[in-house]
Order: sequence, then C-alpha cells, then structure tokens
Amino acid sequence: MNPIAEERLALAAAARVETGLRNLWYPVTPSYMVRDTPLGITRLSENIVLWRDRAGVVRAVEDRCPHRGARLSLGWNLGEKIACWYHGVEIDGEGKVVDVPALETSQLVGKKCLRSYPVVEYGGAIFLWFGSAGQEEPTSFSLPEEMTSEEYSGFLCMQNWKCNYRYAIDNVMDLMHGTYLHSNSHSMAEGDKKAEMAIRSTERGMIFEKVGQRGVNFDWVEFGHGSSMWMRLSVPYRPQYGGGEFFIVGFVTPVDDANCQVYFWRIRKSRGFERNVWRFLYRNRLEGLHWDVLEQDRVVIESLARHARNQENLYSHDLGLVRVRRVMEKLAREQVEAEHPPALF
Repeated sequence: MNPIAEERLALAAAARVETGLRNLWYPVTPSYMVRDTPLGITRLSENIVLWRDRAGVVRAVEDRCPHRGARLSLGWNLGEKIACWYHGVEIDGEGKVVDVPALETSQLVGKKCLRSYPVVEYGGAIFLWFGSAGQEEPTSFSLPEEMTSEEYSGFLCMQNWKCNYRYAIDNVMDLMHGTYLHSNSHSMAEGDKKAEMAIRSTERGMIFEKVGQRGVNFDWVEFGHGSSMWMRLSVPYRPQYGGGEFFIVGFVTPVDDANCQVYFWRIRKSRGFERNVWRFLYRNRLEGLHWDVLEQDRVVIESLARHARNQENLYSHDLGLVRVRRVMEKLAREQVEAEHPPALF
C-alpha cells in the first residue's frame, strides 16, 4: 500500500474507533422511553427514530423522511408504519415507503429509502444492531450469563455522560480507581492501596485482575467482545448490606464523538425468598448508594483534560485499558479495510 493510501486508511480507522465500532449490538435506550409517540435519538452519530407497533414491537429506521429530509420522529405512529409530519409520507419498519398520500401514484411507493435497524428488547433496554457497509445482517444476540440465567436477578441503571465513549470504557478497565475514588462506597471501601496486575485471556475476551486479591474491592473485570462489547465485574457487599458479591454487566454506547450513554445491570445471584429480599433491599436501601458511585465516575470522567488520552503518562496499573484500546483499534482497522479495500484508498 502506498503511503498516501496508508495514511487515509489510518485516518478512517481512527475516526471509526472514536465514533463507535460497527457490527455490534448496542443498548440505545431504556425500554420505558419507547412508547406510542415516535422517539428520536442519536447513537453512533446516526439519527434514528424508534416507535412501537400495534403489537408493542419496537421498530427503528433512520430519522429522516426520504421526501424532504424532515425528522420522522416529529410525525405520527400508525402502527406498523410512521408518517412524516411535513407531508404525510408513510414509512414502514423496513425503511420502505408505504404511501405518499399527496399523490395518486408515486415511484417512491414500495422503495426502500431508509436504513432500518434490527431490534432486540431485553433486560429493560432496547438493543440495535449497527452493521458496517456490507454487513447489515446481524450476528446472533448474546449476553453474559448473569443477564440471561434464571439464577440471577438485576436492575438496569443508565446515565448520559458528556465524554467520548472510550473514556467510559477506560474507566471500567481501571481497577485501582475504586480504591481511591470510591473509598467511601458501601462496596469499595476496603482493599490494598497498592496492587500488582495481571491479564489472562478468556473465550470471550480477557480478564484484568489484581494479583492475590479477590472479593475485597473492585478486584477484576472481564472485557468481552462478540456480538456486543461489554464489561463484567463483581464487587462485595459489606456485612451490614447482606454480604456476598453482586455483579455488574456494563455497556457503553456512543452518542457522538463527545457524548455517550453508560448502561449498567446490577445483578445478584438469588432465588425464591432470597431474591425477593434482595430486590426489596436494592430498591429501598442500595439503589441510591449505587447511583452515588456512578455519579462519582461521571464527574471525574467529564472533568478530564481536553484530549486527555494524548497527554497521559501511563503505568502498569493501566495495562488493562491499554490492551482494550489496542483491541478496539484493531477491530476498527479491520472494519474499514473490509468496507474500503486498499485499492480504493
């Protein structure tokens, strides 16, 4: 590849990793936010409209009328289709024009004019598939066991952060921040102020962990990437909150290059009466404490220096986030090369 083509490819890959990797399922909004009225959102810098059809199934297409470009999210929900407020053009959940009511006949009718997004509703959230050019068909939807097994029960927490999504991922891969930032937390107040770190591979990705410490603080995190990109970890409860551990499965969804959403399912292994007690205790005693921890993360991440990643002086505790950055950059490069063969650069 000639130097100019290589430079263009590198720039395209850098832009891809900053705005969001494709060929993945991402949570895009909590389920309760999608009602009968069309909902307009921006995710991975793409404008999307969501609505529920008469059966309650969520549909998702580009938020753009193919006629004049008006936002479809300003229009009407007609069940299996949505109508533009500007001129009434009707679009179905596949992105095809169903009717142009201002005309007796139109060449637009029956034509797929908009991108549609495969949808899965699970765990209180709406997931969309963001395929790259040439890979619109989604891979099978899969999640960590803690989100799918009947042995576990949990709650979704979602927060909007004013930062690039990669900083939010870095934050979860940074094990030592729990000991300092969250030192007054109900779950992360214990543990050594110093630690050695290790990485080991898993079938789904990798685990980054403190050597010789488990069940004390935020001691390990697994980064997984397959049909989606997620992080899994566990932290202990203090005895006064019931003891044992609870799991967190987290996703970070880019909004644009300067904003993101963080989704955390807070989960505990429990059945029967114990599950009922845990869910009651969570809602009445623990949820506010969990939100406090998440808010601490948000405040620090949003206050990072501009272009902080370009001014860092990393050390051994940052090995996990460095490895994840490399994985994501490699995936971005592969996606861009698949979409644009070197000859096109």
